[in-house]
Amino acid sequence: MKRLSYAFLLTALMSACNTVVLDPPAVDLLIDDIVFTTASDLPSVRIGLYSAARSIGSPTVQAGDFTADNIIHLGTFTDYRELGTKQITPSNGVVGALWGSVFRSIYLANFVLERLPTIASVRAADAKALTAEAKFLRGYANFIGAHTFGGIPKVTSTTLATNRTIPRASKEEILTWALEDLQAALADLPDGDPQDRNVFAGYATKNAARAALARYYLYQKNWAQAEAYATLLINSTNYSLVSYNDVVTKDFTQESIFEFGYTLNDYSGDINNYFVGRREVVPSNQVVVSLLSRESGNRSQTLVFDFTKQKGNDNGWTLRKYGTADESNRNFVIFRLGEMYLIRAEARAQQGKITGTTGAIADINRLRTRAGDGLADSAKPPLITTATQSEMLSIIERERVYELSFEGHRWYDLVRTGRAQAVMSAFSTNWNVKYELWPIPQTEIQRNPSLAGQQNPGY
Repeated sequence: MKRLSYAFLLTALMSACNTVVLDPPAVDLLIDDIVFTTASDLPSVRIGLYSAARSIGSPTVQAGDFTADNIIHLGTFTDYRELGTKQITPSNGVVGALWGSVFRSIYLANFVLERLPTIASVRAADAKALTAEAKFLRGYANFIGAHTFGGIPKVTSTTLATNRTIPRASKEEILTWALEDLQAALADLPDGDPQDRNVFAGYATKNAARAALARYYLYQKNWAQAEAYATLLINSTNYSLVSYNDVVTKDFTQESIFEFGYTLNDYSGDINNYFVGRREVVPSNQVVVSLLSRESGNRSQTLVFDFTKQKGNDNGWTLRKYGTADESNRNFVIFRLGEMYLIRAEARAQQGKITGTTGAIADINRLRTRAGDGLADSAKPPLITTATQSEMLSIIERERVYELSFEGHRWYDLVRTGRAQAVMSAFSTNWNVKYELWPIPQTEIQRNPSLAGQQNPGY
């Protein structure tokens, strides 16, 4: 049994009994069941690679939705009180969980990339595919890490002595590396078989890399490239918009491009538990009003109301998007077709392409038409006929709330568009510009001497 000490905090996530570690200790990374010495080990190594990446799902949703204006805190956990009241500290357990999951994914990818060339018995085609998967998942992890924390350590190997003292690289350097990984992955990932949706959307394909690049270029304000990659996905015959109820209640739909999938044995259940079981948090009044608006249409199915829960600060609303371990909506959807329409609409609007079949209005109207399915004409979201560029960008911001609530986008959207201060200061008197980045976990600064004095401003 081999134990590899790991310089970066691998925070304990929520266990099957839905407890939370508020001040998690550093732990070692165990490679006990990820032995990679022969070609026969490749399947288990691949499973380990995706298992590491899956741990990013839950804390990313909490970063994107809990840091922003989508929740009210009701419970007793310090971590969620800090997120809900906008008083986040470097000791926050969710902050540590996301940092740990990012570096766990990077570490496992590096492990695969280092070992593969040393194993002659692995077929060239298999080595090529696994290399591409490792680079895709490492690129995605670095993308999330850079947009959450800013500059982070650039971990390129599994060498322990080096990893213990890596300083922060710039956000730009990390994102450049992420782009290199995603582009390399695109070249070598398989197309996948769309007839097997669980495998097709559960593992990285060329289209998953294209979706990641569409989002990457949107965040970088490279509007032409964002539009181009989103268009490739929209024009693909492998995907179609499904009923929004299916978006909420089903995994691996025809709309899904890539998901972090879970089994009964490895599902943490924390998002469902915090909204439904413990009611640690509830959807904020702001997001409830947005999702119940006519513009939102049937995307209000994201939420459900129970008047028996209404008391004190509890508004009675509950999230439906994440079920329990034995329900069919337990996955975290990373990329889906609905987001690609929103990416293309924003990219087009930013380029002044507003009207016509290749304009932003057409993309938003496609989503609004889907959001009107099954509704009376008087309740269907109104279709847009005309808008200025600034009006269109405001429409798209609202549309992203309707379409993507509780999928981990809101905070990242507000920060990348420069809207965080205006929106969040109106939501909470505790909001401070420093919350446009999460803090580096305090335990990491204590353990890595190269991070001393490198905390994000204001923490």
